[in-house]
Amino acid sequence: MSGRDWELVGAPNARDLGGLIGAGGRRVRAGRLVRTPALGRLTDDDLGVLGKLAPACVVDLRDRSEVVVAPADRLVGEPRLVTLPVYDPEHPVFTYVSAVLLGHDLSAYAELARQGTPAAMAAIYRWFVAGVSARAGFAEAVRLAARVENLPLVYHCSAGKDRTGWLTVILLTALGVEEEAIRAEYLRNNPLTESLRAVIVEAMRRRQPELDVEAVLPVLEVRSEYLDAGYDEVRRVHGSFEAYLRDGLGLTDEVVEALRTHLLE
Repeated sequence: MSGRDWELVGAPNARDLGGLIGAGGRRVRAGRLVRTPALGRLTDDDLGVLGKLAPACVVDLRDRSEVVVAPADRLVGEPRLVTLPVYDPEHPVFTYVSAVLLGHDLSAYAELARQGTPAAMAAIYRWFVAGVSARAGFAEAVRLAARVENLPLVYHCSAGKDRTGWLTVILLTALGVEEEAIRAEYLRNNPLTESLRAVIVEAMRRRQPELDVEAVLPVLEVRSEYLDAGYDEVRRVHGSFEAYLRDGLGLTDEVVEALRTHLLE
């Protein structure tokens, strides 16, 4: 199925990675790898669309503390459900983002919003590379994607842009997709969620008339500088992305080869 066949009203930035050109000029197979935000806001019509995709496995990158306060994921069929929490309570941006997206009271986060939120987001992406739970969660997600019985694979976090975004970078790099194409795919989040961001900001403004929108927007968007922070950390710690896959994530040549076998045409 093409991405157009399964646009989801309750998950506006959901998308199929099919069609991107990977190793040896082979394209990523359509309907095999699907990135989404949390699935608790899917409409009944969305469920019909998801049913056509028929995911075999759904990977949730959220921590339990995020899951319990969010609407339960709406799913069809009986996909294998795997929770791989990529989360660090030392980074308050995680809880802040959840509160923003779930419409909770943000008064406790006023100070964070006043600080440099782009710098905080960049720190999160560096943690994606070095953090213990990040390395474990992302590595296991790739191993799941490399097994044909788990395909089609749907994976998500809360907003479907940061943790989901970095896992997408890992998967596409392992599949041999060029960095320029990976960056363009990552940045698609912003146009896809423009109207949603406007709704979120307006709701926040009603609760906090003095809201500093310029401080909040960096948390609601993806930015090239966040991706750069992740790539920079990869180079700083491992020297190359290939070494990060091998040494940072413990992904063997066999796993990468299986990933390419099952996911490239």
